[in-house]
Amino acid sequence: MLKLISIHQLQMGMYIHQFCGSWLDHSFWKAGFVLDSHADLQRLRSSNLSSLWIDTSKGGDLPEASATATPDLPPTAQPATAATPRASMDEEVQRALKLCAYSRKAVTAMFQEVRMGQALEMQQAEDLVLQIGQSLLRHPDALISLARLKNADDYTYMHSVAVCALMLATARQLGLSEDYIRLAGIAGLLHDVGKLTIPDSILNKPQKLSDTEFERVKLHPEAGGAILRQSPDVDALVLDVCLHHHEKADGSGYPHRLAGNQISLFAQMGAVCDVYDAVTSNRPYNRGWDPAEAIQRMSTWKGHFDQRVFQAFVKSVGIYPVGALVRLKSGRLAVVIEQNPKSLLTPKVRVFFSTRSNLPLEQNVVDLAKIHGQDRIVAREAPEDWEFKNLDRLWSGVPA
Repeated sequence: MLKLISIHQLQMGMYIHQFCGSWLDHSFWKAGFVLDSHADLQRLRSSNLSSLWIDTSKGGDLPEASATATPDLPPTAQPATAATPRASMDEEVQRALKLCAYSRKAVTAMFQEVRMGQALEMQQAEDLVLQIGQSLLRHPDALISLARLKNADDYTYMHSVAVCALMLATARQLGLSEDYIRLAGIAGLLHDVGKLTIPDSILNKPQKLSDTEFERVKLHPEAGGAILRQSPDVDALVLDVCLHHHEKADGSGYPHRLAGNQISLFAQMGAVCDVYDAVTSNRPYNRGWDPAEAIQRMSTWKGHFDQRVFQAFVKSVGIYPVGALVRLKSGRLAVVIEQNPKSLLTPKVRVFFSTRSNLPLEQNVVDLAKIHGQDRIVAREAPEDWEFKNLDRLWSGVPA
């Protein structure tokens, strides 16, 4: 039987079914365990949690004298709120940094359990998608941009987090219902679960894959489908994205060579989000593209993406996404630090270098939407042509 108890009623031997509150309120990445550590008990009692759910069928119960908990109520991930308040970019970057660290640990643990033969814990996936979605509502640019800065060693796990965020943003841009937005996030989080069946020696190979190795990698969509089918809680749309996020509009993709309308909307979204994060991330064998370069190149790929979906995706991340290096008409170089939701061509930028004097400038934030006619973006620039160090710190404040 499930019971909602006060954190002060928690005792050794109880089975913790679910926490009540945000992951920021405690240091445990998931529930679903018997409390058998005094250190864990102390950590929970000193956390910001006020209550949690226990399952008395799997662990200890409250003493009769203090059995004032509420039984048999459906657990909730956190208290419902009327609306998610908007945050500034700087504020949400700080929150998103913590969320990225938490997400990496959560996804790593979740996938490692699958690798050991255990079924996916869908509630954990749902809770993580909820936290990522709330970050995007507070500010749509912060987490998506930070998730791109993954290390090569983190790629397999943080790629799932990044695609989850991109799927949520694209689904919202397409005007889908909240239920479908949630499913899009879950699909993004689990789309590459089949890569758990690929040897690390192939996934982390520092050179280009051989033809044989690439054929092995191409088996991961169907391998992921087999994993997801083992869980009765996985929605068919989530399974579809896992199976078909490498299909292409012209029928040249894999594994089933679907074409055009044979590819579902969700799988088309998965294709765009998966490719964008892959090409903008540093990998063991190459350096990621600048985000604006990625958008420009992807826009020229004929027969790859559904154009309606791709346009919605671009509206989500921008023609010049956060972190893009751009040249202004004034001859100054700047890094995009925030999108303008009303115009993709006039983001906020941080100016820092003069191409005319070839010298650094005092850093200055310019809202291009507010100086219409005075200065504007005339081109994207390739960071490797300038050899600037740690450009990402200019928009994120995060050291390399």
